[in-house]
Amino acid sequence: MAIEETAPVVHRPRSQSATSLRIAGLTPLSTVDWPGKLAATVFLQGCSWDCFFCSNTELQDPRIRGELSWHEVVAFARSRRGLLDAFVFSGGEPTMQRGLLEAMVATRALGFKIGLHTCGAFPTLLKRVLPYVDWVGIDIKSLRPEYVAVTGREKSDNAAWRSLEMILAEVEARYDDPMARPLDYEVRTTVHPGVMDGEYLASLADSIADAGVKNYAVQDFRSEGVRDPMPRRGFLHEADYAAVGTADVSRIHTDRFESFVHRVQQ
Repeated sequence: MAIEETAPVVHRPRSQSATSLRIAGLTPLSTVDWPGKLAATVFLQGCSWDCFFCSNTELQDPRIRGELSWHEVVAFARSRRGLLDAFVFSGGEPTMQRGLLEAMVATRALGFKIGLHTCGAFPTLLKRVLPYVDWVGIDIKSLRPEYVAVTGREKSDNAAWRSLEMILAEVEARYDDPMARPLDYEVRTTVHPGVMDGEYLASLADSIADAGVKNYAVQDFRSEGVRDPMPRRGFLHEADYAAVGTADVSRIHTDRFESFVHRVQQ
């Protein structure tokens, strides 16, 4: 008789239960949300930052109720065992919701690897879920002085760069433990061509390399879905808000990274 695999029963407060998740949507198959893996992507509602280039503005408001229930996601996951490699939790900012931890535990119990997209806004909550993650993509949006101009939030630079340090420390800790599974990662920067010039981007890339990052990706700004692509005052210079084109990566010392990717806007 076949025995149905189930997740461990863990009793948590309602706010920490996976059933409390506000789920905005589900992409049943993606080859880009975790490069090299066949993954389903779960989009969680809500983000505490207000990035000027955000292309998922409909996911920012944390008060909006989800479109899917967690039970629906679990049912879908059960139907995809043996067909998908992983589930990626994205957003919004997924670590904003405390039910994420239980969701990761339950999804892993079904045999899937776990991926995470994060901006690093909540280092304490990120630390709780990192042990259950196999791959993480973290956005580093700018050098520290310009972070508030990007996110609209004071001290967002502290949170993001602290989260990056935490991820890199976890990578090293697992590498040193022969019994631990590896933590793969990618650091990404989205570049508006009229805001970040080649010199600034090279300086940012150097700072990221100095932090110990080995895997770095530059992503071109996409105007689709953006509420207002105009950067706030106090970034670099008199920006060309209407600029189009690709990021100038020519000055980046790509040899400082084991992996460097420029994702060009199509």
